Amino acid sequence: MKAILCSQYCQPDDLVLAEVPDPVAGPGEAVIAIKAAALNFFDILMIQGKYQIKPPFPFSPAAEVAGVIESIGAGVTDLKVGDRVVASCGHNGAREKIALPAASIVKIPDNLDYDRAAGIIIIYGTALHALEDRASPKPGETLAVLGAAGGTGLAACELGKLMGLKVIACASSDEKLEFAKAHGAELTLNYAKEDLKEGLRKLTDGKGVDIIFDPVGGAYAEQALRSIAWEGRFLVIGFAAGDIPKMPLNLALLKGCDIRGVFWGAWTRLNPAKNRANLEKLVKWTAEGKISSHVDRTFPLAQTADALKVLAGRQAMGKVILHP
Repeated sequence: MKAILCSQYCQPDDLVLAEVPDPVAGPGEAVIAIKAAALNFFDILMIQGKYQIKPPFPFSPAAEVAGVIESIGAGVTDLKVGDRVVASCGHNGAREKIALPAASIVKIPDNLDYDRAAGIIIIYGTALHALEDRASPKPGETLAVLGAAGGTGLAACELGKLMGLKVIACASSDEKLEFAKAHGAELTLNYAKEDLKEGLRKLTDGKGVDIIFDPVGGAYAEQALRSIAWEGRFLVIGFAAGDIPKMPLNLALLKGCDIRGVFWGAWTRLNPAKNRANLEKLVKWTAEGKISSHVDRTFPLAQTADALKVLAGRQAMGKVILHP
């Protein structure tokens, strides 16, 4: 089968399309013939050796896949050949087939296409865990989402609205803000044109924001924290801007606020049953049209480098999908 391989830490253009042996389903496993593999910003960090998880070489990027069960191993009873499924794999999704533990695989209904299914797991899983488990949300509270048109930001806008929060989308262009507004945001702030701290305070009538969802980091993080309400919650999601901010801790004291880390990957390993229930809920909501799982664009497997460069340039609004 064909696979995109990273054999040493490299840039997207250095990835190689190669032939590798087909996987075989071991006990408790199933082989998925991959129809769609979703990329995330951390795939770029992973191939560069800058991510906290470092798979052994050679590996493929892409951490979430959707497709059809091709074969099952001994002891697998809840899946059968031909089932339409989705799964999180951590890495190795940019290939034609993958063997995964059956317990990590979730069936999808016939009315949910593979592209949208593949894009559900990480961004919506992260956003749901962040808002439901880490943010202590109360209906009617304000939620400011940085990078609101990106994958995780868009998921936070949609889920925030579903949870009864007043969503403020923050992004770097009016086009991105219009897109976020079409996906659950009530208010918008263009931080390329307007001061983030002052803008958020103005939009909340001086009270400050109750919950800040920050997948961007960089210079925007401290500005956002300075706009937080008393006893607000600042959610650390990631660092798409590249720089990990050094936050002045006196702000946490002066605002009486919490800075809460959101490490979805570690949480899923510690809470596999809750994570599976979350994924099943997200699949159902997507099939019902409650969340969009919007696909920005798709690429054939051979153009994985181009797909990653779209993410690196922060051009995507929604998900970038590979078609093995």
